[in-house]
Amino acid sequence: MRPALILICLLGSLAGIAAIEGETAPEFSLPELNSETHHQLSDLQGKVVYLDFWASWCAPCRVSFPEIIKLKQDLADKPFEVIAITVDENPEAANRFLGRYDVPYPILHDSDGEWAARYRLPGMPTSFVIDRDGVIRLRHSGFKPGDMAIIREKIENLLAADGL
Repeated sequence: MRPALILICLLGSLAGIAAIEGETAPEFSLPELNSETHHQLSDLQGKVVYLDFWASWCAPCRVSFPEIIKLKQDLADKPFEVIAITVDENPEAANRFLGRYDVPYPILHDSDGEWAARYRLPGMPTSFVIDRDGVIRLRHSGFKPGDMAIIREKIENLLAADGL
């Protein structure tokens, strides 16, 4: 793990701060891992978004990825998007990790950790459920079996509240 990200995570957890429910999610513009195509959070206005920060060295990320893929597939007909942001400095490490999965959503690259810092991540993985107006409705750190049920329920409730 790179030293800058370790410091970001430690400072965020020591200070007890992190992007929290009810805050507007910080806007980002990041390139896809293997292309120059950029994505911005504001491009997804009007959709519920699951934003997942991950890294190739993150053991819980190996558990979460198949479940996130299934979530995206299950909600493919809804106004719902998944965006995954790798914090790996080395794109080859991220690509090796991704080689295990058929990922149906964009993988963005935060190579210098700028967006990990802006989202004040306490560790890896950290994910956010963002509503149609860009407001964080759930922040989730770590991942273990059973966690996706909590995340899925929040997403489905947001979609149902909008009559979708």
